[in-house]
Amino acid sequence: MFVSYKWLNELVDLGSVTPNELADKMSVTGIEVEGVTVPEAGLKNLVVGNVVECIDHPDSDHLHVCQVDVGGEELSQIVCGAPNIKAGVKVIVALPGARIKDNVKIKKGKMRGQVSNGMICSLQELGISDSVVPKEYSEGIYYLPADATPGESVFPYLEMDDSIIELSITPNRADALSMRGVAYEVGAIYNQTPKFSDEVLVESDQPASEKIAVRVTDEQLVPAYQVRIIEDVTIAPSPVWLQNRLMNAGIRPINNVVDVTNYILLLFGQPLHAFDYDRIGSKEIVVRQATDKEELVTLDGETRVLSPESLVITNGEKPIALAGVMGGLDSEIVPETTTVALEAALFDPISIRRSAKQFHLRSESSARFEKGINQATVAQACDVAAAMIAKLAGGTVLKEAVVASHVEPKDVTVSIKLDRINRYLGTSLSLAGVGGIFDALGFAYELTGEEYTVSIPPRRWDISIEADIIEEVARIYGYDRLPSTLPTGETVAGALTRSQRITRAIRNVIEGAGFSEAISYALTTEKKSNQFTMQASEPTRLDWPMTEDRAVLRMNLISGLLDDLAYNIARKNQSLAFYEVGRVFYQAGNPKKELPKEETHLAFALTGEIKSKDWQTKPQAVDFYQLKGVLETLFDSLSLTKAIRFVATDAIAELHPGRTADIYYEDHRIGFIGQVHPATAKEYDIAETYVAELNLEAVIALSVGEVRYQSVSKYPSVSRDIAMLVKDDVANQDVVDAIQAVAGKYLTQVKIFDVYQGSSIEKGMKSLAYSLTFSNPETTLTDEEIQKAMQKVEKNLQESLKAVIR
Repeated sequence: MFVSYKWLNELVDLGSVTPNELADKMSVTGIEVEGVTVPEAGLKNLVVGNVVECIDHPDSDHLHVCQVDVGGEELSQIVCGAPNIKAGVKVIVALPGARIKDNVKIKKGKMRGQVSNGMICSLQELGISDSVVPKEYSEGIYYLPADATPGESVFPYLEMDDSIIELSITPNRADALSMRGVAYEVGAIYNQTPKFSDEVLVESDQPASEKIAVRVTDEQLVPAYQVRIIEDVTIAPSPVWLQNRLMNAGIRPINNVVDVTNYILLLFGQPLHAFDYDRIGSKEIVVRQATDKEELVTLDGETRVLSPESLVITNGEKPIALAGVMGGLDSEIVPETTTVALEAALFDPISIRRSAKQFHLRSESSARFEKGINQATVAQACDVAAAMIAKLAGGTVLKEAVVASHVEPKDVTVSIKLDRINRYLGTSLSLAGVGGIFDALGFAYELTGEEYTVSIPPRRWDISIEADIIEEVARIYGYDRLPSTLPTGETVAGALTRSQRITRAIRNVIEGAGFSEAISYALTTEKKSNQFTMQASEPTRLDWPMTEDRAVLRMNLISGLLDDLAYNIARKNQSLAFYEVGRVFYQAGNPKKELPKEETHLAFALTGEIKSKDWQTKPQAVDFYQLKGVLETLFDSLSLTKAIRFVATDAIAELHPGRTADIYYEDHRIGFIGQVHPATAKEYDIAETYVAELNLEAVIALSVGEVRYQSVSKYPSVSRDIAMLVKDDVANQDVVDAIQAVAGKYLTQVKIFDVYQGSSIEKGMKSLAYSLTFSNPETTLTDEEIQKAMQKVEKNLQESLKAVIR
């Protein structure tokens, strides 16, 4: 929101307050000021010139030699190439030594042999954006008012000596998206009551209802809608003061009717739209939802294909405007317009936001409808606009507005005690002090004992509860004046919960293994959300996502880690080890009615090299077993190792079918580990990568959480090796389970040390070799005891796995 200091000074007395002081004060009372700019800053020696004579340059077909009165005793000759230069107009002249946009210095010189004592300037050459320059001057120089005095500075004529305060308005303070709203805010800061001198409306005797009928089909979508008729208007450029105010606010002047609607938008924060009455196509306006595939050509010349979600203004049959967003091309105000139908409305914010997003049309009007407008001034803004159009365009306002729907806004009442305000703010404000703040804000109140009953006017629709009142008191009192206090009451020593303690211990183990923690977005695309999932679920979608890339809540952590890998790999970080602890969201029931179930997961992603190449070491790429080793170390730290099993699977489409395993604790699946499928890796633009994901809540629930110590055995352990042939679909875990099932209580370790498949053995078979370690802490084991155990192992392997002992 761009606020003109001069304009604001007409509404509130700021004679003793500089623009920068005002900006600082507003910043500490709750409305952030982005900056203060003075349009004339950096420019100098720019004066009014009167073109007395303009002839064609003798040696050029597009240059003109002008004799210009710049307030001196003699005329100044200036060569100008603008197509609209002519005698008898007042122009902007940069004299020799002047500075224009980009600090360009103007010098006396010659152009095609003709002396040029300066330069006749366009608005763009003064630094005014081309997007706000009136179209009739966009390709040439600008004409100053006919009463401008030659030789005087041009800045007052263009309002470039004003200070423009740029406000950063948060959604809860949409009341400050208008000059009246800012005036109330500044008035509260300096304890003043704003003064508004609105144009007085004069109506004819002819009722507007004889010219047009207005109807809305759904008053919930259109709570307020009315139309005024102004006849016998003459379309022309707006007066300079109005054009200057619009340009300083970043709006291009169009004509005296459209400019008034934009002026009212800035003054009241109330969007209006002016239709050419004779081009509407009927004597009826109907506001309804569009039909499917209905089309509308908007003011920007684009054809919009509408849907039933779009709210449109129609002539009873076809759309003539996209409600609250943009008007239609067929009914716009044109130079031939003589009768204006002026619309003022209040639209449903969600409907306007939906349309603006659907068609990528973000306008000043839609921004205000989305955030909310003052319901109490809808009709007033329309009346003032009609009066201004009648004055500036010479029209006649027909009697009364034609109303289709109407709201009766009421004050909101909030009760609060003085003690509550002081307790929240840490202050010792008095009854009179708080009452003075309410008076400054323009809030009526009643005081019963120490309890205020405050009436909030409709212009502050953001206030409805006690906390809002406390915030208002804090703002106007001054955040910088609030005391710094320590919390009162008893304090207790804090402690971590069991879950927090175990999670912290898990982080220590993982980071000790060389992994770095990553924090990914909880919102992602639907495709990525459905990848690497541990259970079936419908995705949880946002109704109105900011972007399609952040439209769905994640159901896995791995896809986010892969995005992190891709980001780093693109920046030449090749060897990466990431982990993340975060929540995933499963939708068990109806996504429209039930909240998603949140589950905390732990995920890993590993890529690159575990060892880098140097003068004595060959590079070693990461593999499945490196990540598996990290998981085993983690499970060991949680005393879960003995019950953990890794079972090969090909059920996860995004993982390599031959290098993937589910992770079980006894019979409960708690996660998975595997290599990212090459096709999936290509989608993410990453190299060979290994990932794992665990249900951390389940792991924490299973964790024993205690460490048991035992003395080192003074008796020697005994190792025996066993080799066998088994079918190639037999997993290592199956063999280990078969050995542990019968080997007896003295078996302390089973370790695989050889795997072979090749031409030396039968096709479809593989050779496995294991080392078994036995130990008895109470005595030395005998060969007979070891032999019996090994016989049982061999027998069980032969019977359960059809193994051939070698």
